[in-house]
Amino acid sequence: MKTSRILLFVSFIIVLTFSSFINVDDIQANDKFVVVLDAGHGGRDPGNLGNGYKEKDIALKVVLAIGKELEKNPDIEVVYTRKTDVLVDLFVRGKIANKANADLFVSVHCDSHTSQAYGAGTFVLGTHRNQTNFEVAKKENSAIFYEKDHETNYDGFDPNSPESVISILLGQEEYLDQSIQLAGLIQDNFAKRLKRKDRKVKQAGFIVLHQTVMPSVLVELGFLTNKREGAYLNSKKGQTEMALAIKDAILEYKKALYLNVSHPVYADDIQEVAEQTDEVYTNIVFKVQIAASSKALETKPYNFKGLNNVSRIKENNLYKYFYGETSNYNTIKKLEEEAKTAGFKTGYIVAFKDGEKISLTEALKTTAN
Repeated sequence: MKTSRILLFVSFIIVLTFSSFINVDDIQANDKFVVVLDAGHGGRDPGNLGNGYKEKDIALKVVLAIGKELEKNPDIEVVYTRKTDVLVDLFVRGKIANKANADLFVSVHCDSHTSQAYGAGTFVLGTHRNQTNFEVAKKENSAIFYEKDHETNYDGFDPNSPESVISILLGQEEYLDQSIQLAGLIQDNFAKRLKRKDRKVKQAGFIVLHQTVMPSVLVELGFLTNKREGAYLNSKKGQTEMALAIKDAILEYKKALYLNVSHPVYADDIQEVAEQTDEVYTNIVFKVQIAASSKALETKPYNFKGLNNVSRIKENNLYKYFYGETSNYNTIKKLEEEAKTAGFKTGYIVAFKDGEKISLTEALKTTAN
């Protein structure tokens, strides 16, 4: 019976995963960076109550503080799974993020332990490497027991069963690298800026992360059961500091995602023909590559530091962005300088022949008109 339930649950996961690819155009149509903030627990589910503090309240205050800061950025849209003390089913939290076509999902929690353990950690979805990680996930996943019809909504998923947890991990690696990237930025801010004990980036089977189809992390701010850390997290100072650390990590992640221009430039591509003339090259189009991103951005000036005439092509799973278009080499050199002046310091010239990308050296060796 347990095996059949797991197979049914896996089938449900596969359907959910493939259905998420239907609205790709809708995702690309939103020119804002969408962040879904999820305050753990809520309503009749208080979370852990270490030292008399309520996890649900602290998580909500931190999430609202993160959102308030992110909303100051006009190109960011913030969506909350809850803004008040209400219970939101875990699968509904994922639906909220998926419906919003979110770029990120960040779930905020507080940890507990029977000892005076302390420190902040960030989790991504993955196989628990040890019993400790499994126990953390089990505590957070047990929130489903506060939900009505949880047996139906999660198809028999049992937070106490390692087999059930393993079953939710199948086919969920698409966004793992990006999730780890964000988690690492969060942990760096916690450890280096706030001097919190670094409990590292870890993997575990959180059902709330499984429900989402975008890079997703779950943050454990610290341990309410630790007297000193619990008091810190329950304080306005602690909540503000942790919120700003997470906010800054999100902005750094967004910056790296949108303007990933670190691209290997090979020697063959940077050799130029001496003393170029102001001639036009036959069937050659020069452009300045200014950015590359895994996200399809609108080619509007506000996304590219005010530059007009930006085009986009897709190569494999990466979108590349180009400024300008001309068959005149001297003109493209001037456009390259314009791009660098605008802030794209690592922009460089690329060449196309009959619509196909070729090396710059090959392009410059062709006969000009």
